[in-house]
Amino acid sequence: MDAFYASVDQRDFPELRGKPLAVGGSPDGRGVVAAASYEARRYGVRSAMPSRQALQLCPDLLFTRPRFDVYKQVSEQIRAIFHRYTDMIEPLSLDEAFLDVTEDKQGIGSAIDVATAIKKAIWEELHLTASAGVSVNKFVAKIASDYRKPDGLTFIGPSKIVPFLETLPIEKFFGIGKVTAQKMKGRGIHFGSDLKRLTEQELVRDFGKSGSFFYRMVRGEDHRPVQPHRMVKSICVEDTFETNLSSREELLKELQILCVKLGERLRAKSVQGRTVGLKIRFSDFIQLTRSITHAYYVDQSTEIFEQAKQLFDRIDLEDKKIRLLGVSMSNFYHQDMQKMTARQLTLF
Repeated sequence: MDAFYASVDQRDFPELRGKPLAVGGSPDGRGVVAAASYEARRYGVRSAMPSRQALQLCPDLLFTRPRFDVYKQVSEQIRAIFHRYTDMIEPLSLDEAFLDVTEDKQGIGSAIDVATAIKKAIWEELHLTASAGVSVNKFVAKIASDYRKPDGLTFIGPSKIVPFLETLPIEKFFGIGKVTAQKMKGRGIHFGSDLKRLTEQELVRDFGKSGSFFYRMVRGEDHRPVQPHRMVKSICVEDTFETNLSSREELLKELQILCVKLGERLRAKSVQGRTVGLKIRFSDFIQLTRSITHAYYVDQSTEIFEQAKQLFDRIDLEDKKIRLLGVSMSNFYHQDMQKMTARQLTLF
């Protein structure tokens, strides 16, 4: 989807259309931008940017509070449109998914035509635009989907994959973040063709385990299937405070609220976890993360809070103010998967 949160807000509130908009954050400079409209992006405003910085770039920036319940509802409507064409859907987030249309439910016969039909349905029924990338694997399709945003449709056929990737700027590669891109440029790697000249051993030497991924990536090699029932690896809840907090009592109260929400999400997904993570962002935007792993699995809020509190109590908060607090669970035991496995073993 194109600037999903911002586009939904502009659709629902006509006075916001055509104006630079940030979802999240606030006009007093507090908080962080969750999403930016394309009008705001022209000024350099991006998601995860502090509101104060966003206002410096765009003084006329408008702010709206996130409506995650609405975004989730719209996401479900989009997913329903996908299901008209294929059941092989792997969601990445509320606004993005991989679709395998090898088995075309409507018999259209062309992946490009399927993508066109989906884009048309989303526009006609939901009044939102989407961008699609069509190719032979997930990695190339993902890059193609970002190539002509907004409202884009890019097809990269088998014979065009390598030439396309060779001319692509290194920062446009899916999986290469800003830090890695700068590191690559420092080594003279500016385009895919530069990356392709290096051997796998050289890439592993310079970039660790990711080097093997980069080696295959620049050659357009990706054999991962679309996974409709992809396992969740972690679940996180966090909150950015309207005013910085420094009181231990206030912070523990907020932490307890987050642990209650996390417990609810774990039970809704029928998962239990062994690793509790704590995330703290201070007023100077320095971020700290800590985690603890136990021998047993938990999904109850009280137990999660006990473990999160252990992590919290180990951190020196003297003369420090906190703007964001988050708690996460990972290292899962999937109850539903365990039941399914048990049934399959019974059949054998």
